[in-house]
Amino acid sequence: MKILKRLGILAIAAAAIFMVSGNHALAAHVSVNIGPAPVCPYGYYEIPPDNCAPDGYYGPEWFTGGVFLGAGPWFHGPDHFYGHVDHSFDFRHGYRGHFPEHGEPPAEHRQEFHGQAMHDARGHEAPRHR
Repeated sequence: MKILKRLGILAIAAAAIFMVSGNHALAAHVSVNIGPAPVCPYGYYEIPPDNCAPDGYYGPEWFTGGVFLGAGPWFHGPDHFYGHVDHSFDFRHGYRGHFPEHGEPPAEHRQEFHGQAMHDARGHEAPRHR
């Protein structure tokens, strides 16, 4: 029994020395999976919960060949991009009209765009000199 007791004390002391010594390396890996981009006919808002934006919210520079460049974490356009948006179709500015469902096809005829504001891909307003 005395041998087991001494071995236990020795193991605890060795573990304490190991923990305090700082001579060990710990590796940490962080992985974030944001999932696929929302499938929306006219793009999606650039902030969570990534709801579909109505026709007319994004200006034409947000689309290439009719395909939305993306916004937020799924943006795949050029660096330092700013594009026009129409705040009258922004729920944060009081819009309460129709919001397309995820996967809904676009209308055959799009609305004419009238927005004057400019946002980056994360929803930040462009500097005034742009």
